[in-house]
Amino acid sequence: MMTAPIPKAILDCGYMLLEPARVEAQLEVRHADLHELRGSWEHLCKDLYLRDGGSYRSRRHSCFVYTPATHMLELAPHRAHWQPVDYNALHGGMERWFEPIDAAVRQAPVWDHLLTALGAVLDAICPVQRWYIEAHQFRIDTAAGIGRPTPEGAHRDGVDYVAIFLVERRHIRGGETRVFQAQGPQGVRFTMLEPWTLLLLDDARVIHETTPIQPADQPGVRDTLVLTFRQHGFQAPSSG
Repeated sequence: MMTAPIPKAILDCGYMLLEPARVEAQLEVRHADLHELRGSWEHLCKDLYLRDGGSYRSRRHSCFVYTPATHMLELAPHRAHWQPVDYNALHGGMERWFEPIDAAVRQAPVWDHLLTALGAVLDAICPVQRWYIEAHQFRIDTAAGIGRPTPEGAHRDGVDYVAIFLVERRHIRGGETRVFQAQGPQGVRFTMLEPWTLLLLDDARVIHETTPIQPADQPGVRDTLVLTFRQHGFQAPSSG
């Protein structure tokens, strides 16, 4: 794994993978506090919008606005998740309404700290007036055999930066993450194994995907927290 400062690594190659100890040090967050959030992944709601007919994904979704100058994080009014077809050929172009992230999670002190610390790191790379943050709790399960973390395939998200935390994986095989240059042949492949490993992506420069998962000795799950940061407002049909 890379050991360069986050801003330099992102500017150099468009991504950075941080092991849990580095996440703890870089974001000044305790793993014990992060672990307190893990139980909420047991209470996600089924994703009813999967166009491949699957039932392997559960999720919750909420939006926030972070102002670096004042270090203020605000919960935005609940809204649909929307992406252009150019970025998500499978699910783009439609408003997808998911249940919001539970209030107990949003009100946990570590939650605000995690989002503001990441916002501050990204502001050092790309100074902005505000970051418009979409937070997604995902669970991919193998109860029916195969679970697909990225059913849309290799993609970009249409934002400025993407932060993907592995929260937990158990009783599964597969789930290899792949990151490739958006305009070039180079790429890397790895499997995120340890809880609170972080993959940070410059969405303009790289595309990413995670391969399907299968049950190992019994049906299992892969839980992630995905935070996207966009400086020009939330994506919506009118914004293209």
